[in-house]
Amino acid sequence: MLIQILTHTPFYVWAILALLVYRGVVAMRDREMAVGKLFIIPVIMLALSLQDIVAKFGTAFLPLSAWASGAAMMLLLVWKFSSAGVSAGAAPGSVRVHGSWVPLAMMLAIFCTRYATAVTLVVQPQASHHALFSTVVCFMFGVFNGYFLGGLARKLTSWKGSLAPAPASSYPTTAA
Repeated sequence: MLIQILTHTPFYVWAILALLVYRGVVAMRDREMAVGKLFIIPVIMLALSLQDIVAKFGTAFLPLSAWASGAAMMLLLVWKFSSAGVSAGAAPGSVRVHGSWVPLAMMLAIFCTRYATAVTLVVQPQASHHALFSTVVCFMFGVFNGYFLGGLARKLTSWKGSLAPAPASSYPTTAA
């Protein structure tokens, strides 16, 4: 059955996997980029996730609230406790992003979750109507989105903090 699943998977799915691996490998290296480019991956992942949820589970309250709770929880955790991984870039409006293997792992986790969900729904279409299945899948999609959105928030907060001038000391200086 596994061979049938793999051979009946459309070619574009493997192209998407290759693109995700490429983007993940790029994220493993330090690089300098415009601040606006920090938004690309989080926004794409957000759009794909919400489109996938609506296509597979509809716009019912349970799937969307599971997604929202997973996203909010992970966004806050990543924003509050992760290291920023950025510093001010050499050019105005740019940041130096430090490399990490975590984006690659997260993108692969998203791909595997989407792939497993799609296969499950092809083999058992009625699974989309099971509350537990839809809640778990949508919560996981929310966690993945929350990771990328929290990382974006953390990077922007850190970048803005690096641009602010150092506060002046309130202590008088004396000449010796």
